[in-house]
Amino acid sequence: MRLRLTIGCACALTLISTLCQADDWPQWRGPRRDGLSPETGLLQQWPQGGPALAWRATGLGEGFSSVSVVGDRIYTTGDKGDVCYVHGLNRADGKLLWSTPLGKAGAPGWGGFAGPRGTPTVDGDLLYVMGQYGELACLKTADGGKVWAKHLSKDFGGERPEWGYSESVLIDGDQAVCTPGGSKGAIVALDKRTGRLLWQTKDFTDPAHYSSLVCAEIAGVKQYVQLTADSVVGVSPKGEVLWRIERKGKTAVIPTPVVKGDKVYVTSGYGAGSHLFVVERAGGKLQVRQVYAERSIASHHGGAVLVGDHVYGYCDSRGWVCQELATGKLTWTEKRQVGKGSVMCADGRLYLRAEDDGIVALIEATPDGYKETGRFVQPGFGKPKTWPHPVVAGKKLYLRDQNQLLCYDVQAR
Repeated sequence: MRLRLTIGCACALTLISTLCQADDWPQWRGPRRDGLSPETGLLQQWPQGGPALAWRATGLGEGFSSVSVVGDRIYTTGDKGDVCYVHGLNRADGKLLWSTPLGKAGAPGWGGFAGPRGTPTVDGDLLYVMGQYGELACLKTADGGKVWAKHLSKDFGGERPEWGYSESVLIDGDQAVCTPGGSKGAIVALDKRTGRLLWQTKDFTDPAHYSSLVCAEIAGVKQYVQLTADSVVGVSPKGEVLWRIERKGKTAVIPTPVVKGDKVYVTSGYGAGSHLFVVERAGGKLQVRQVYAERSIASHHGGAVLVGDHVYGYCDSRGWVCQELATGKLTWTEKRQVGKGSVMCADGRLYLRAEDDGIVALIEATPDGYKETGRFVQPGFGKPKTWPHPVVAGKKLYLRDQNQLLCYDVQAR
């Protein structure tokens, strides 16, 4: 069974979406930050041993950044020595074109998880990146030249979360939006060309966790949706809190919210589970109510994707699961085939990437059951964990993993 992906416009689309081509992946989780690729014409079944390896780039440094792919370039980040770098690579062969220092390297918090976490965001000829210690910069895509730089703690009073900043900057129109967290205001918007502060949410002061903002139109109102360890919130493009609801996470709240129409779905690990909220107009204002609280998907690092009316992801206690969005009901679970990991969707297939043993699997995106159509073990899978999410762009599968980037040909022939 092949599913046709219909990717709706979640908000009055950002400049990113209008400038990029269909085979680009300009930011974290793709054009609309939902983990869905609009591409077709991809392999529906992999040969034994997996798709052909097109090229392999090395020397990119430690970390958990995924990649952005726009035009003839690829962008990522990594720690080398004492410095965290931003890299620009040639899309055709993975050749390193430039590297720009972003900030200090290292492993915030316990566990030794060194390296940057966020994925670069591409907007025209500019690139926006965040380091694990709060460095925020705008660079030129052509050569990595620095346009402006800020620091989330020093400039905006941000309180760095235990394991470091992990967000990927959101670009909407002329604004660069991100989440320093803290008492001065959890979310800030900057002029994307100069770095000048435009607003900060004085009435929303949750500590930052590890999720990234999404831009959505909900109940006819454009807004930025964020998930923290304390709540889910919708903020207007002018910094006004439109709605907020308490939702307690545990330890590390990481996955990006999923929005469909007036529904906001969130999930996180350590038993917190998944929640569905509905945002509605009432008396000229927006109000939010909880539809369910479920433990069907308690996603840790790997996130969740919505395909049609079903959510797919990994649950710490159940394995890979398919969950009905409207009700939270499970339609299938599978714990034996592929271990804990991340997921994205392209051309009716889910790409599963295990975090511990290098397994990458292709399965049908269907509520009818776990149906695998190929797998392979990537070379040199990372330690301590393989957390970067897979990316499909331009008929290629990109796997970032510590010091390397792998590019596989997944075009159907």
